[in-house]
Order: sequence, then structure tokens, then C-alpha cells
Amino acid sequence: MAFLGLLLLGILSLVSSVYGQGWTDAHATFYGGGDASGTMGGACGYGNLYSEGYGTNTAALSTALFNNGMSCGACFEIKCVNDPRWCRPGSIFVTATNFCPPNNALPNNAGGWCNPPQQHFDLSQPVFEQIAQYKAGIVPVSYRRVPCSRKGGIRFTINGHSYFNLVLITNVGGAGDVRAVSIKGSRTDWQPMSRNWGQNWQNNRYLNGQSLSFKVTTSDGHTVVSNNVAPAGWSFGQTFSGLQVP
Repeated sequence: MAFLGLLLLGILSLVSSVYGQGWTDAHATFYGGGDASGTMGGACGYGNLYSEGYGTNTAALSTALFNNGMSCGACFEIKCVNDPRWCRPGSIFVTATNFCPPNNALPNNAGGWCNPPQQHFDLSQPVFEQIAQYKAGIVPVSYRRVPCSRKGGIRFTINGHSYFNLVLITNVGGAGDVRAVSIKGSRTDWQPMSRNWGQNWQNNRYLNGQSLSFKVTTSDGHTVVSNNVAPAGWSFGQTFSGLQVP
């Protein structure tokens, strides 16, 4: 009983560390054009943000927030603050889908907005204009981590080739950012996957002709096991849907 109490306390502490930090000051700019077409692709590997379900509510994160790609998929609530000339009321909810690189040739307060150690969001233009006027260019904001709300299950897109299984993981609810992944073929035990880049995870076992299961752990400690998501006849390039983070 004492063990279960300690376990529950540990889980609650982990969830609190993800969501319970309150509002933090930062700045926001925008990119990608009025239709957000310039935000497609990106350093998280999500490709077409429309077909993957992220739409235009997306952001590129500065170095301080991007965490070398570990923050891909995390969700934030952002509001414009302390600038009545340019701010609009209300807040937005965005998913981290890209990296805003530093520009060390420019000072932090004059073009080098994403330079370390600054916390900065480069938003898609449509979502930026929900909280600030276009002419502002850059505005002060407050942000906080929030749970991600997704429709359907976690999606697994199997790329690569034999002996190099590169799986893109998208549409993750809860914390949104994935910290660990394992894969299991119908004739193998669970095998850990390593993060290649963004939310692309790799494993070098030969798994052709086997049904595949996945185990995904997010930064708040939730683990979701999706058994036999891909049937034995799967092919590279296909996408399969599993269970969702509760």
C-alpha cells in the first residue's frame, strides 16, 4: 500500500512538472505566410501539418524551448500581454512542430529573437493574428504547457527499409512530446527504438512480415501500448493508428 502511494505521488509530481508551472514570459513572431504553407515540413518531421491534424495552430520553438527536438508535439497556451497597441484578447493553443534557429549575427532584441537563452515562439501567421495585429511583427506573450487534445489514436508511419525501421510518431495526446518508444514484432521481444530526429524513431531489426506493436511513453510518464497495430503484410510508407494517451 505504501509502495502504491509512493508510485502515485511520483506520477503526480511528474505531471505537475509538465503542466503545473504557471505562466512564463516570452515573445512571439510569425512565419509561413497567410495560408501557413511555409510552415509545412519542419524540424519535427511531421511533413504536411494539415493531413497530420495539426493545421495552422503550430509554432517553431527557440533553442531554449526546442530541447534538441524532444519538445516536438508538446502543446502550449499563449496569450499576448503588456502591449495594448498590438495585443488582441484571448489565447491560442499551439503544437510545437518546428525549430526557430538562432541568428547570432543579430542582437537578441533586434532580429535574433530565437537566440539562446531566449524563450520565443515563431507562430504560423494565421494563429499569430488571433492574438496580435499583423503589423506588430513581434509581441510580448505569456505561455504555459497544456495537455494536447487529439482526435483518434497515435499514428505510426513506417518509413525506411529492411533492417532500418524509421517510424514517425504523430497525433500524440496528453503531454504530446514522446520520450521513449519500443517496437515488437510478432516473432520478437520488445526492442527499444532510438530517436533519429524530430519524432522519427528508428530500430535496426528485421521486422518484415511480422505484425508490429508499439509502446510509447510521453514526458509526463504515461505509457501507451498499441498491440498488433500493423498487420503482418504492412509495407514501408504506410500509416497505422493505435491507442491514444488517456
